[in-house]
Amino acid sequence: MRYLLVADIAKKWNMSERSVRNYCAQGRVNGAFLTGKTWNIPENAEKPERTNKRKEEPITLLDILKEQKASKYSGGIYHKTQIDLTYNSNHMEGSRLTHAQTRYIFETNTIGVEKEVLNVDDVIETANHFRCIDIIIDHAKATLTEKFIKELHLVLKNGTSDSRKNWFTVGNYKKLPNEVSGRDTALPEEVADKMKALLTEYSAKEEKTFEDILDFHVKFERIHPFQDGNGRVGRLIMFKECLKYNIVPFIIEDNLKMFYYRGLKEWDNEKGYLTDTCLSAQDKYKAYLDYFRIAY
Repeated sequence: MRYLLVADIAKKWNMSERSVRNYCAQGRVNGAFLTGKTWNIPENAEKPERTNKRKEEPITLLDILKEQKASKYSGGIYHKTQIDLTYNSNHMEGSRLTHAQTRYIFETNTIGVEKEVLNVDDVIETANHFRCIDIIIDHAKATLTEKFIKELHLVLKNGTSDSRKNWFTVGNYKKLPNEVSGRDTALPEEVADKMKALLTEYSAKEEKTFEDILDFHVKFERIHPFQDGNGRVGRLIMFKECLKYNIVPFIIEDNLKMFYYRGLKEWDNEKGYLTDTCLSAQDKYKAYLDYFRIAY
């Protein structure tokens, strides 16, 4: 083995002698050793990579959503997701805001209305839903817990007229029985135990599949743990879990709404209804990713 001096290596690697000595002292040059105060460096030693080397480009959708959220990038997949997911999920629950109005609120944090009356709750829940999406992006990798689910509900319903009703609990489970689409749901006194059992069952599955996420959603909606906001919280959870397990997420749009409801109702008899509906929605989101040149 032929050994070179620091000056020789510095010329070879096109860097200062001081940097070469530092690399050697840090043990980052394989085979280098000291004789007195002189470093002996193998002729074929490889130049260490700089620690401040530019970070690699994001490789997952979650990475990109986090990056665009942090940089307040406008016109990308984060921007589109915020507007489309918020508009469609709220619209399914009766919001009368248009897609354009939803976009305007997100982009300007103001309301531009002329000769039109808007429902205050629709506006508040739209702004709140934007915050919920930020929360699921920030905590996508976190374990799904009751505390997290309650936090989503708290943020979604905070400041609404519902939050001022003494029988309505914001950020906590329902006090009064309710039904959905004519079906009974868990009674208030049953909710806590049923939610714990559901989360225990779900967390026992190490690597969640698309079907696991849908199955959780169906069972969550049947429990219907909150007085209101269950559908939106449930769809936010699905989006979060897809991001966590690097599954392309999806947004249920208005044209799929009735198929989605049928899928929830018929899940025990035919899983294909809900699966096909969500796969169709996923294909639409994949088209967005293709447009923005995001691999999946």
